[in-house]
Amino acid sequence: MIAIGGALGTGLLIGSGAALNTSGPAALFIGYGFIGFIVYIVMCCIGEMATYIPQPEGFSGYASRYCDPALGFAVGYCYLFKYLVATPNQITAGAMVLQYWVSRDKVNPGVWITIFIIVILLINIFGVKVFGEFEFWLSCVKVLIILGLMFLLFIIMLGGGPNHDRLGFRYWKNPGAFKPYEGIASIPKGKFVSFINVLITAVFAYDGTELVGITVAEAENPRRNVPKAIKLTVYRIVLFYVCSVLLLGMCVPYNDPLLINATKAKTSASASPFVVAIKNAHISGLDHLINACVLVFIISSSNSDLYIGSRTFYGIACNNSAPKIFAQTNKYGIPTYSLALCSAFCCLAYMSVSSSSQQVFTYLVNVSTLFGLLTWISVLITYIYFSRAFEAQGISKDSLAYNAPFQNWAPHLALAMCILVSLIKNFTVFINGFDYKTFITGYIAFPVFFISYFGYKLINKTTIHRPEDVDLYTLKDIIDAEEEQEKANEALRKEEMEQGRKDGSWYYDKFASWLF
Repeated sequence: MIAIGGALGTGLLIGSGAALNTSGPAALFIGYGFIGFIVYIVMCCIGEMATYIPQPEGFSGYASRYCDPALGFAVGYCYLFKYLVATPNQITAGAMVLQYWVSRDKVNPGVWITIFIIVILLINIFGVKVFGEFEFWLSCVKVLIILGLMFLLFIIMLGGGPNHDRLGFRYWKNPGAFKPYEGIASIPKGKFVSFINVLITAVFAYDGTELVGITVAEAENPRRNVPKAIKLTVYRIVLFYVCSVLLLGMCVPYNDPLLINATKAKTSASASPFVVAIKNAHISGLDHLINACVLVFIISSSNSDLYIGSRTFYGIACNNSAPKIFAQTNKYGIPTYSLALCSAFCCLAYMSVSSSSQQVFTYLVNVSTLFGLLTWISVLITYIYFSRAFEAQGISKDSLAYNAPFQNWAPHLALAMCILVSLIKNFTVFINGFDYKTFITGYIAFPVFFISYFGYKLINKTTIHRPEDVDLYTLKDIIDAEEEQEKANEALRKEEMEQGRKDGSWYYDKFASWLF
């Protein structure tokens, strides 16, 4: 549930509108499907490593152990920087959503920002049990929201709205399935550029799916639960993303004036293409409900972003790459100093008090997206070295709790595509006049990553691990013992169920688990 909760956010509910407006329905559908496949490969690679020996340091721990300590240092700090920026980004978005009901002239955005910071800090202070419970139910609500919107779009597409206009694939023919990118004279070239632009938007929409690789360190029985989460990821991608954008492209043309206005709003219900579809079908009153749904998405995302940021910094400190004070936890296992530092960075959201909220939101999104891509790239590189170590040491992967599919070509394909998308992420800045602010915020993650990598390598004289020298055994006996204990507990639970005892988890597994 945390895996899907991290993936479902404003990138789908809001960002898909900008992609539809600039590229057309077919490019939107193909682009989200292709990046969805790449994300699935990344998740499978995380799943195989996480179920073998879960690392409390997260991606930094896997990279340091299986590839190069310098890569672990670089990806650890890049992932940390991403969430130091992403959390105030979400809080800024939350303030903008509330301005849909109460203008900034009546209530200063700083008031909403303060409330958001207090709420998510309280949830994280009370520990992983409260956080996990809160995220579970918020994720359930998010799933129901997306299913409800998809069902509504399906009805509108078939003519079930108040206007009874049967749309089908009308807008794929007129104005067209692909929209040429503005500013490019050649129509075929313009359509290709538009498609490339969708890939970048899709990366932002899927960003956050990988956070299950961090939560696994505090998960119960990871060798049972993590493979289950990874396997279901592909169905969630197909259902919630690919089907959603397909239905959206049927209900809203890319040249719709309401859609063009929505892309200028950036966030809140006024920016959602789903609201445009609802208004075109002459359904009134649902825009406020959509705005409330967007607010739920943002609360969940900001809450999980603060959690992941604090755990990432804790992992970096455990890896001796940050002051040891940030590796300290209280009696409930909460890294209090790491949490305090990440909470302090939430104050970046107060920039929207004096500046345009939309502009601040745009810049923060631009910065965080490339940090996310660099994390995916590092995960894929780490997994390739992880697989090479098994092969070099003559260990069969058949004994693993989970095997990533499509070996060995898929990780290399995903790595090549992630590198390509990261390089062309802000290529449109060169088309219609150079915008240096967008260029800097779009690519600043590159120098941060390479300075971290080569700086650590020069200072500590690290080398890339030879496959035959990679440590594949330390801590494995502890994880094996935990797995055996969990199997014994599960057998006892099944025996109790057979004797007629039915608890809450039995009812959930029996009647509700298929949905989530």
